[in-house]
Amino acid sequence: MAGARPRTTPRTKISAWTPPVPGITEVFHAHFTDHAYPAHVHETWDLMILDAGGVDFALDRREHAISGADSVMLLPPGVPHDGRTATESGFRKRVLYLDTGVLPEGLTGGAVARPVLRDALLRRRIHQLHTALGQPGDAFEAESRLSFVAERLRRHLGTWRPREPGREANRLAAALRDLLDSRTAEGVPLHEAAALLHAHPAHLIRCFGQAYGLPPHAYLTGRRVDRARRLLLAGRRPADVATDVGFHDQAHLHRHFTRHVGTTPGRYAAGRPRDSR
Repeated sequence: MAGARPRTTPRTKISAWTPPVPGITEVFHAHFTDHAYPAHVHETWDLMILDAGGVDFALDRREHAISGADSVMLLPPGVPHDGRTATESGFRKRVLYLDTGVLPEGLTGGAVARPVLRDALLRRRIHQLHTALGQPGDAFEAESRLSFVAERLRRHLGTWRPREPGREANRLAAALRDLLDSRTAEGVPLHEAAALLHAHPAHLIRCFGQAYGLPPHAYLTGRRVDRARRLLLAGRRPADVATDVGFHDQAHLHRHFTRHVGTTPGRYAAGRPRDSR
């Protein structure tokens, strides 16, 4: 028919992976232009943010909608839900599937009652977590960011009030720094450090930040960069230095080294004076 608008061909673009971060069973990024989910359930919590578009969904037979840059959707395990695009252009979403070690099933009722959370800080923290999860080798940072996301979610569900650092802050911070210094190359998972120091992960990070002015993952990265500088000046190849100091690979070293030092590892090494003998 003359003047009729051509139909847009449905397009789907997805990426999915299992990160090396305890508590996250799957990361799922998707762009759908025309898709509807049938009613289904998950064994995990479904934590979603939208980067574009809007989604209409039903949870436990009650209708809801999510859109906007400051909203977060949290769907509990075992509760039926569906979903469909609410805009002609579709939607782009990023989802984390979290196991019940992050959020216990006992919090299901609160999530059913209010699955859409309008919280700009929570949304930003989830975005930062996705960014860390997308970088190979940044699992320690991702685990740290997950602890704050989980804490904020528990606060919304009415079961958590974060404890501010007290007299124990300097002691815990020093103990964590000693642990990171002793395991700079191999690293230490946050949950292991928290268990060893008998502290909640988020509280441990707060104590460290109060004492030293930066989060533990940033401190560890800085220590690794310092070690890399010494090895590069000693004539070691960047590819070997990367894994020796604890980076995932040469690209991981390159990214952090350039951000810290202002030049690439190769150029840094090339700038050292040569033996004139």
